[in-house]
Amino acid sequence: MDQNPTAPAPDRNPTGHDRTDLDPTDPDRTNRPAAPLTETVHPDWAAIDELPTADLLRLMNTEDRTVPAAVAGQLERIATVVDAVAGRMARGGRLVYAGAGTAGRLGVLDAAECPPTFGTDPALVVALIAGGRPAVTEAAEGAEDRPELAGADVAALALTPADTLVGVSASGRTPYAVAAVRAARAAGALTVGLACNRGSALVAAAELAVEVEVGPEVLAGSTRLKAGTAQKLVLNMLSTAVMVRLGRTYGNLMVDVRVTNAKLRERARRIVAEATGADEEAVRHALTATGGRAKDAILLLLADLDAPTAARLLTAADGRLREALRAARTG
Repeated sequence: MDQNPTAPAPDRNPTGHDRTDLDPTDPDRTNRPAAPLTETVHPDWAAIDELPTADLLRLMNTEDRTVPAAVAGQLERIATVVDAVAGRMARGGRLVYAGAGTAGRLGVLDAAECPPTFGTDPALVVALIAGGRPAVTEAAEGAEDRPELAGADVAALALTPADTLVGVSASGRTPYAVAAVRAARAAGALTVGLACNRGSALVAAAELAVEVEVGPEVLAGSTRLKAGTAQKLVLNMLSTAVMVRLGRTYGNLMVDVRVTNAKLRERARRIVAEATGADEEAVRHALTATGGRAKDAILLLLADLDAPTAARLLTAADGRLREALRAARTG
């Protein structure tokens, strides 16, 4: 499934490097690729250590404001990814992120937030990070250069054509992310490359591409800054829009929220009240009857059902509340 919407490949020299990927100032430039744009040094920012604090922060804030515009330029590609992932997940597939360092941690964060937000099984959205779980809190920089680790991590998931793996890398060159995409594609899964540079190895390896060009970082090479922000924005869009497409929301309400603490119990109460307009006592009774499940409680109240019937209709509708409501109202 070759749907990578990147521009035509640039001319190549006999070494196989892209001519646009060679550093013209390097005396050995025929063999040494240039640094990605995200790794380059912006000459106007060479003296940030001499700036007053407020000026330094203004500079960073000004650069940060360019990130949403860069993401906006990729919305059509992101939409293609969302629809492709949602279609596969509707057939029982999984969404997998793979990355190293900041990119890997952002994938871990997004995956970890799906169960409490959307009531998903923890195995539905999964994150692979170079170096494993210890790398979430401690740097494991050497792990990103070991593609064999990615191969083993992907193999352990036993991916199928219903699954999607998104490789995340600011440079688009991270060996772990590139190898994960290649292994996933070999297993028949849909593959996506999310990078902050154009024409990268990651994008070349994947079927679908999202390339958010954010340019050099204020702190040269620190891609936890603009590149990290861009990746977070895209992952927010991807997981949220996929869950909306799968019926994990009702309008803009988190009706599948998991009630595991006092804050979330109060949130569920507000959600049910907002969706139904019912009074406090009715909302409390509905949530008690449905074991705290906001979606079931909404259906119970709006369609005047008992809890078992509401649960049955939601199961028949694959958890889509609007479909269950239509079924209840048409008998």
